[in-house]
Amino acid sequence: MNKKSLNRLAWKRFKRDRISFIALIFIICLILLSVFAYLFIPDKTPMTNQMHIELSTLPPKTTVEFLQINTHHQENTRSFFQSLFFGEELTYKQVPIQEYSIKGDRVFYKTFDSELEREYRGNFEITKKTFWFGTDKFGRDLLSRLIYGSRISLSIGFISVIISLFIGILLGSIAGYYRGFIDDIIMWIINVFWSIPTLLMVIAITLALGKGFWQVFVAVGLTMWVEVARIVRGQVISVRELEYIEATKVLAYNSKRIIFKHILPNVMAPVIVIAASNFATAILIESGLSFLGIGVQPPAPSWGGMIKDHYAYIIMNKAYLAIIPGFAIMTLVLTFMLLGNGLRDAFDVKNNL
Repeated sequence: MNKKSLNRLAWKRFKRDRISFIALIFIICLILLSVFAYLFIPDKTPMTNQMHIELSTLPPKTTVEFLQINTHHQENTRSFFQSLFFGEELTYKQVPIQEYSIKGDRVFYKTFDSELEREYRGNFEITKKTFWFGTDKFGRDLLSRLIYGSRISLSIGFISVIISLFIGILLGSIAGYYRGFIDDIIMWIINVFWSIPTLLMVIAITLALGKGFWQVFVAVGLTMWVEVARIVRGQVISVRELEYIEATKVLAYNSKRIIFKHILPNVMAPVIVIAASNFATAILIESGLSFLGIGVQPPAPSWGGMIKDHYAYIIMNKAYLAIIPGFAIMTLVLTFMLLGNGLRDAFDVKNNL
């Protein structure tokens, strides 16, 4: 049975595993939701950071009326695509109000933080907004920040896995193919990295590179390549002794062509499985870093940062502020683990025979 037939059979086996296939559909839908987040979230400001302190920790499904004051001196200078991916610049001011009355071109209203009646004359309108998941301690829409936070988690997981795969596949294939002194040096490096606790290494790299969004990418990616390198090395060692590899050597193919065209395409199945597992690991590490305050920095919403901001509310009848992002982390990690298990079973050679 050739390689294409094995891959086709593996895909059929994967589709028959309903749990893993549902996990794949869920991940695809979440990726689309995170990429086009601003089409769905109520708060369309950059990083969903519109604050109303007076609306702090509102319960879910709360509807609030706003006095929307148009500010003509401000214009949205962002293009459609910039607004789609990075949010819109507000061209109005919103004031949350408890009650109001309109007389001609004037509106009399009371704000949430005062019982004094105020007056505004000019260009205005009254709007309503429903906070389906409530608001956080800064009065920001929790649903918007939760959806935008999925973009942070998925992007960090994706970039970190790409970095780990690039380093791991490169070093693992070189070590497994050349063996000897090169293999000893690379394995020594792998063992040194392997001996350091992952979270401790991530914290050290993050502190060395500085706090920030891109620094987390690099820090997490540089800690997950070790397992990839060990797996690739073992697979390459077993494949390099097969007859078709010996035939390529007889035909005087260079080492680069043998490794990248004849060996690596035949050892990628276990790498795909470990990549799904590393994706889940990257999400957990990023959440942990944000919870410790050295990951993605405010005002960017991160699920770990949201838990950090609200874990004290668990004993104050506002536990959902920390439970909702925690449940999101758990669901996404579980989904990637189920996907990894499905890929492992699908690519199992014994099951394909």
